[in-house]
Amino acid sequence: QVQLVESGGGLVEPGGSLRLSCAASGSIATITVMGWYRQAPGKKRELVATITSGGRTNYGDSVKGRFTIYRDNAKNTVYLQMNSLKPEDTEVYYCNALELKGLITYTYWGQGTQVTVSS
Repeated sequence: QVQLVESGGGLVEPGGSLRLSCAASGSIATITVMGWYRQAPGKKRELVATITSGGRTNYGDSVKGRFTIYRDNAKNTVYLQMNSLKPEDTEVYYCNALELKGLITYTYWGQGTQVTVSS
């Protein structure tokens, strides 16, 4: 089992920055990928960014060049640095972790943190 605790959401003006954090606990040694997804009411959850245990990153098209995902292995924490925020970035952001046990991959989600970009 993996537990994910998110923090760092809030209200920011357009053009501003926020940093989200996701702390993992439990079976962290078997986590292969961690990342962030976001979802607005009535919309599908979409990829924001992921990072593998080896450090490979992947970003959604709408955030490339503005958001950066990185991890602190000593703290078992993944961060999402969000710069040049736009009103359309206003969504609930969810931390995600994939745990590989043998041939089975388990998916875990955090509780979500609201990001609101507004003047």
